[in-house]
Amino acid sequence: MTTAVSSPEQLDINVRPLVLFDGVCGLCNWFVSFILKRDRAGVFLFAPLQGETAAKLLSGDERANLSTVVLMHRGREYRHSAAVVRIFWALGGFWSLIGTLLWIVPRPVRDWGYRFVARNRYRWFGQKETCRLPTAEELARLLP
Repeated sequence: MTTAVSSPEQLDINVRPLVLFDGVCGLCNWFVSFILKRDRAGVFLFAPLQGETAAKLLSGDERANLSTVVLMHRGREYRHSAAVVRIFWALGGFWSLIGTLLWIVPRPVRDWGYRFVARNRYRWFGQKETCRLPTAEELARLLP
């Protein structure tokens, strides 16, 4: 069972991975739902880049760049395709294999593909007026 984390001060990103995402992006919200469904152990925490948690953890310039997902884990930050690969690895099983296959692709190629999708994500997947609303079960894993 997961315990609620009510503020960034209580967050230990050395223990639990934190995914910072664009809360108004349709693709980003889908990706968060994808992770939640497959993270049966309830390890991942989530926070929108537009929220208080991201404001306390990232500089203003970093928050202004909403075109990347940020994974914070074990004292490190991962962005772009490196974040996606490490999320797949952390999900384990089949998804770990997918992450490894992506890792084999040279980083400049992976990041080019990531940036291409990021530039077009609002057009292809839509933009929401607000961040996604969590279910009761997800609420303990979503930081402000």
